[in-house]
Amino acid sequence: MGEFLGDIDVSGGGKWEMNNRSSNRVFGVAALIGSLFVIQYASLSHAGLTELIHPQNYRAQRSSSSHEDLHRNGDGRAIDAGETIVLADVEGPGIINHIWTTVGSYDPFNARNLVLRMYWDGAEEPSVEAPLGDFFGVGHGAHADFVSEPVAVSSHGRARSCYWKMPFRESARITVTNESEEYRTDSFYFYVDWESHESLSEEMPYFHAKYRQEFPAQPGDYLILETTGTGHYVGTVYSAHQVEIGWYGEGDDRFYIDGEETPSLRGTGTEDYFGDAWGFRKFSTPYYGVSLWEGYYPGDRNTAYRWHIEDPVPFKESLKVSIEHRGSVFTDDAEHLGQFNERPDWVSSVAFWYQDPPVAADSILPAPKDRVAPYEVLLASDLEIQGTSGALVHREPPTVNFIPGEIDNATIEFTFETEAAGRYQINSLLWYSVYGGVYEAYLDGQSLGAAIDYCASGHDAIWTSFDLHDLEPGTHILLFKSRGTSPNKRSLTPPRNAFGMTYLILLRLEDMEGYREVLKEKTGQK
Repeated sequence: MGEFLGDIDVSGGGKWEMNNRSSNRVFGVAALIGSLFVIQYASLSHAGLTELIHPQNYRAQRSSSSHEDLHRNGDGRAIDAGETIVLADVEGPGIINHIWTTVGSYDPFNARNLVLRMYWDGAEEPSVEAPLGDFFGVGHGAHADFVSEPVAVSSHGRARSCYWKMPFRESARITVTNESEEYRTDSFYFYVDWESHESLSEEMPYFHAKYRQEFPAQPGDYLILETTGTGHYVGTVYSAHQVEIGWYGEGDDRFYIDGEETPSLRGTGTEDYFGDAWGFRKFSTPYYGVSLWEGYYPGDRNTAYRWHIEDPVPFKESLKVSIEHRGSVFTDDAEHLGQFNERPDWVSSVAFWYQDPPVAADSILPAPKDRVAPYEVLLASDLEIQGTSGALVHREPPTVNFIPGEIDNATIEFTFETEAAGRYQINSLLWYSVYGGVYEAYLDGQSLGAAIDYCASGHDAIWTSFDLHDLEPGTHILLFKSRGTSPNKRSLTPPRNAFGMTYLILLRLEDMEGYREVLKEKTGQK
């Protein structure tokens, strides 16, 4: 269940995307009850089940990455930096009814660097243009699991499915471009399932999706969509990368239909539009939820979704969708500077709608490096490493694996440099596996919180955050100390107590435009 793969705050330091432990037991029970309700609701009310008792008057078709030789296993496609692959190029009339993908890549932000585009009826410009992760409901290039009616994500954010219906009359062309400037996508797997029809209704509209961002958000309403024509709005994915302590969601959503000056649909708050209340937390339902939630502090990343499936917003001439970006701000000392401030968080969105005739997404995506915060990505294999004598330290670029076996209190340390003083968010991609042990993390000799159990049933690199730290220029040491064998180790698995790191990922908040601007204005701080 996707809602159990949320971030967990570790007392004093780390948080990681793994199954809830006893510290979140109360919340886990509540989430379990909620998820059972969601599953029951989806099973009982899904209109698609009713359709199954009627004849299906079309031919089922599929375009996939399957190897041409049915007896071969190499079904993934590599995508070099700057290269485009075609997922589907088919003739209509037809309706795409299912898309699934998964990605094998060492690019930590491949979900923002891989861009999905869809072209209807021979158009030269796409009607769908969005980073892969955002289209499937998770922003920031982050990886998280969730379940909703048209979109679901699993496998620690790596397996993505959608069931949006996408009709076309003459042709459909779907592409994915690897817009990274340095990372190759080693394997991209996909299914595009579609229905081949003899004819389609002339009134059937075309599916559209458009990505936007403001880094940072500008004063006034943030624009999600502005389009002209006839159609109906069906969904929003909204992401915010926080640059101040507090809550960014006091802003109201607004829908201006057919050129009206006063919006017909006016909201009461950001979390209200996304079906929540009194702030956010990670949860998912068929039509609304929060797919990614890290918290209320600078550097925290959050994404919410709202599908207008039962309540689409029709328009005959035009539609404008916007949302205020306002909220509370606090100082480090918990001084409250206001509840309805304009906030300079880094925000992004994807609008989903149907329209006829199809129109181009009409956007120029920012360069890949400008779609995420200014992270410094350090390869673990390039860092100076020191491990306990007798333990195995193996570099397999970009990963470093450490296997101490049953050596008591074995340690591995990674040395890194900071050029400028500042407040740093310290993140890593760390490996969870059947051989994983229990480790406590230290930064410059100070514990970063409770030990983390890296034992898991699979073999997965998981984004792990060790929170915010004020660092001076110079050398720093991130050390991991073995705390023994995981109580969750399978009986036949040898006690290797392994530890693995692929990247150390640093974010200096002072490098994010807008950080502390509100504080400077309100308190006169330098």
